[in-house]
Amino acid sequence: MKDTASGRGLGRKSVTFAYQRTLIKVALGINLQGTTKGFVMSGFFSRLSATILVLTVAGVTACSAGDRANNTLPSPAVDAPVATTKAEQTAVVAGGCFWGIQAVFQHVRGVISATSGYAGGSAKTAEYELVSTGETGHAESVKIIYDPSKITYGQLLRVFFSVAHDPTQLNRQGPDEGTQYRSSIFYGTDDQKRIAETYIAQLEKAKVFQRPIVTQVVPLKAFYPAEAYHQDYAAHHPNSLYIVYNDAPKVAHLREQFPDLYTSK
Repeated sequence: MKDTASGRGLGRKSVTFAYQRTLIKVALGINLQGTTKGFVMSGFFSRLSATILVLTVAGVTACSAGDRANNTLPSPAVDAPVATTKAEQTAVVAGGCFWGIQAVFQHVRGVISATSGYAGGSAKTAEYELVSTGETGHAESVKIIYDPSKITYGQLLRVFFSVAHDPTQLNRQGPDEGTQYRSSIFYGTDDQKRIAETYIAQLEKAKVFQRPIVTQVVPLKAFYPAEAYHQDYAAHHPNSLYIVYNDAPKVAHLREQFPDLYTSK
């Protein structure tokens, strides 16, 4: 999230995606444990911001949804086999604010845990305030621990591309803008790289999206868990306007499109 609290962006012709998220999180009372330090808003500006949000966020969300495939995506033609015994494997993906990605995968059958965090940068910059500048190399990411005897890596990617985010948006996702919101798959093994690259090529060939897929497939160097207040954010703040408009619909789409994979846990 870019901190536009100083109001420098108010003279622009339009409300930027990053500014919308700032308004959502601060003007409407979303508590980020002081991460937007020194942000003081007048009562009038708070009410004005809330009005702007009601009118603009819905439009941004609708435009974002329109870029996605109209139908459920096909299963990966190349995938890992279902394991014969219970185990734990890891997948790391990024696609916009990690609140929504985490919420989706917490409702996928076979997923043991989903943790919000940062990947792509160094340990010394793996802090929300720094990552939010868009200059650290980090992407807001989610580490998924799953049981390969219940769900495959390819099936996780199918959910990722179908309902978790829009893979055609470059360096932004819905109301959030910046390289920290890029679409990425951080692979941990050669098999994960092969499955991810082959699936993207399959989707591109089938032209299931209106625009080209911009998802990066890059090696995972390290994953750094995000601050405690970011974990399970959607579950803890279901009535937050940001969650209602941007993340709750993703979980609803998961339930509708993948009833066999959905779990209410």
